Amino acid sequence: MKYSLSENDVHDLQQKAKKVRLDVIQMISKAGSGHPGGSLSCVEILVTLFAKVLKHGPEIKDWNKRDHFHLSKGHVCPTLYSLLAHAGYFPVEELGTLRQIGSILQGHPHAKTPGVDAPSGSLGQGISIACGMAVAGKADKAGYSVFTLLGDGELQEGQVWEAAMFAAQYKLDNLCLIIDNNGQQIDGAIKDIMSPYPIDEKFKAFGFHVSNVDGHDIPALYDAFKTREEIKGKPTVIIAKTVKGKGISFMEGNLAFHGRATTDEETKQALKELDE
Repeated sequence: MKYSLSENDVHDLQQKAKKVRLDVIQMISKAGSGHPGGSLSCVEILVTLFAKVLKHGPEIKDWNKRDHFHLSKGHVCPTLYSLLAHAGYFPVEELGTLRQIGSILQGHPHAKTPGVDAPSGSLGQGISIACGMAVAGKADKAGYSVFTLLGDGELQEGQVWEAAMFAAQYKLDNLCLIIDNNGQQIDGAIKDIMSPYPIDEKFKAFGFHVSNVDGHDIPALYDAFKTREEIKGKPTVIIAKTVKGKGISFMEGNLAFHGRATTDEETKQALKELDE
């Protein structure tokens, strides 16, 4: 790897990831509904992005002076909400209001949530929104980058590939897609429902610079994000191989937790594992 982090940085990011997982379990358990599996699989991806790559912060009010992140797979928003809260966009206490009526933290991100640029939830649309942000940045000569996180099951949506053609056609080298490749969707394994494989070869054919990484390896993720900054004239996709439910033994790879909150007993066990 060309770009590296210090051991202290890696340790700090691993501790942040642990904290985010604690938040995710507590938020979804209290709400009584949500999507823990995918929220846990993308933790290291978003922790690395928000802590070490993305130029952002609640104090940056000018759209053109900060980078932009769009969560295309909006159902895993507890991970995003945790990061936004700890970055100061809103009080951490708000995390306990997930999915409650009147809360700024709904089951999918919406524009009333501080730190969220555009609502999401209908899968397949996020890459189009990100392309719009990226082409606007090019037109304004703003210099910002746009990142969007997609699920691998989401690649079954035709709109994803239409937008991918657009991104390559207009040479959106300020655009970075991240695929959370945990191999599962709500009704089974993606390879059995409608396989998007080989994901890397497809995006190469569409004109993207492609990186394949372990989505739980923070140094590898950091290197992929930084390497992307050298790419000119084409968009980038980082395909992050992950484990659904990562970090909780009984949730890892368990499809049952795609969209089910933990019971009280399961919550206790999950929090105990994270504390250890």
